[in-house]
Amino acid sequence: MKQRLLLTLIPLLLTGCAELNSVLQSLPADAPLTETEVADGLKEALITGSRNASSLLGAFDGYYGDDQVKILLPEEASVIIDNLSRLPGGDQLVEDVILCINRAAEDAAKEVAPIFINSIQQMTIGDAFQILNGTDNAATEYLSRTSRTALYDLFRPKISQSTEKDILGTVSAKDSWTTLTGRWNQVANSVAGKFAGLTPVHVDIDDYLTNKALDGLFLKVEAEEKKIRTEISARVTPLLKRVFGSLDS
Repeated sequence: MKQRLLLTLIPLLLTGCAELNSVLQSLPADAPLTETEVADGLKEALITGSRNASSLLGAFDGYYGDDQVKILLPEEASVIIDNLSRLPGGDQLVEDVILCINRAAEDAAKEVAPIFINSIQQMTIGDAFQILNGTDNAATEYLSRTSRTALYDLFRPKISQSTEKDILGTVSAKDSWTTLTGRWNQVANSVAGKFAGLTPVHVDIDDYLTNKALDGLFLKVEAEEKKIRTEISARVTPLLKRVFGSLDS
């Protein structure tokens, strides 16, 4: 039995995913998982989950039409929103800014797959076993640790381009934010402001919005990961069925 299993496992080290799944179909149901299978299974799950998340968020209204991930202006922007709402068409101006920001995030989401795949390819066997036996979002946390910086560099320029668009005459959302926080901070940093306990606001609007976009992206990846872990129908290949089926018991 051991010799037969060994002969079966050797090709696993020499073949790609398609051939690997073909070999897996011929394995005995109770054959123990190998390190290679676990690593390849986790990589396949992450690629599947990240591509699905990218497809969902990169679609029209992927961010804007989903209240769970829709990107809104920071709480500190309430003063801007309140002032604009007093002007004719002000509410629509604010919504246009939010729409532009979310459209930029949707555009960026279409391009995340190569970054995710590069991160996934760096996964070690040790990483794979920790993820397999970890929490329902262990794989997503791995991706966040290993790819968030590169994703940030992808998203931020697109978000910045949106916030720099004029929304009222020649004034952009970024201009309004800088003016608002600058004036507020002058008051907050004054003697009277400090006495009143006012707190300066130091929010980099592009940084804030970029991180909100990434939070939404990883939220969707996490949902895809949980599906593969808990729903048999989401395990669309023999490799996923075999690796994640080991968790069912």
